[in-house]
Amino acid sequence: MPHTSRIAQHRREVSRIEGFSDAVFAFAVTLLVVSLEVPRTFSELWHATRGFLAFAISFALLFQVWWRHHTYFRRYGLEDTMTKALTGVLLFVVLFYVYPLKFLWTLLVVQLIDGPTAAVARFPDGRVEPMIHDFDVWRLFIVYGLGGAAVFGVFVALYSHAYRLRQELALNPIEVLETWVSVLSNVGMVVVALLSISIAIVGHLIGSLGVVVCAGYIYSTIGLFQWAIGDYGGRKRRELEEASTTNTLPA
Repeated sequence: MPHTSRIAQHRREVSRIEGFSDAVFAFAVTLLVVSLEVPRTFSELWHATRGFLAFAISFALLFQVWWRHHTYFRRYGLEDTMTKALTGVLLFVVLFYVYPLKFLWTLLVVQLIDGPTAAVARFPDGRVEPMIHDFDVWRLFIVYGLGGAAVFGVFVALYSHAYRLRQELALNPIEVLETWVSVLSNVGMVVVALLSISIAIVGHLIGSLGVVVCAGYIYSTIGLFQWAIGDYGGRKRRELEEASTTNTLPA
């Protein structure tokens, strides 16, 4: 009789915890919106349109978090105490993380389009202040990095939990591999975030803004991390498939 895992038999209906999670992610998206008010003038419309790029980037990153969470539930269908607790932590962190996420990318987009001097905040009373001072840049990278490390650290815990329950979930060898690769993928994200935090702290201690800024560039290595992990998973998967084919060949 062929092996059928729980992943192959995963449920399709949305559980209460998934529904609640989706509602929290939807609320987080509203916090990313450039403005909740309809523009009253073309100047306001133009300002809102210019904020679209920062919104698009932030939305894409938040969607990645939602997709990983969605994939976890579609794969394993776990609703035990550990999964509920970790999901609660994830949602709490996401609602916090959305603020530095939006601020950082808004700052970067404004500087990219208009130059560093254009990154200012205008208040209703007419005051104008820089969005960030040089001496606060290192703190921004620490807040952003801590949020990212916390988000993906929860995913490390979630997928590690599923990996520990691989026998109870009746996962076949390829599914066990996919679960382990998911653990490594999220570990890679945590490592990059922690490296960014470390660089920001070192830059602050030696008083070098240039080093602090490198804390942002370190995130460009995420693609390399994910490629290496994906390549490892692909090679192991081919080995398992070849071994399975060999074992099924007639003597």
